Amino acid sequence: MSGGWRSLQEPQRAAWRAAASGVQSASRLGSGPLTGQQLFNKINCTLAQFGQDQVDAPPARPTFPELAPQGLVITNAGGVITLRLTCPADPGENTIVRGSKAVSQGFEKFTDFRVLGTYPAAVANVADITNLYTARYGAPPVGTKVFVRVSQFIGGWEDVPITFAAIVPAAA
Repeated sequence: MSGGWRSLQEPQRAAWRAAASGVQSASRLGSGPLTGQQLFNKINCTLAQFGQDQVDAPPARPTFPELAPQGLVITNAGGVITLRLTCPADPGENTIVRGSKAVSQGFEKFTDFRVLGTYPAAVANVADITNLYTARYGAPPVGTKVFVRVSQFIGGWEDVPITFAAIVPAAA
């Protein structure tokens, strides 16, 4: 992305700086305003990660619809563990699913998430994310807790994520 930033003309960089002036970071070390280059990188990295064309001009900041996923449910039927997100409304095609490795059920929050993919189509108000999760982390062990975070992106902008957690039950 740095090469893309360097290839911009000064008026384009000025537009990114202006767009970034009202955008706060949400880092682990505290928050603060983004620079134009940071916003350029953030927007274009998100677009590139999900196969969309990168942009030279800052896209307008969107208004996000209410996030559709409402909860995480983990089941264990005869040793087959399934992870599902409840979703009473259509999540659209730009909902990002992130997951954590399975951790001790004593954890109350977790901050180390990795992108699993985009939200799969919901069937009967439930989206099965088992394949997304297990492709990254394998099947979570019984008695551990799994955290899943979802957010939407539009034009490279991301909304505030929502985090869900559930404990992997013993086989039923």
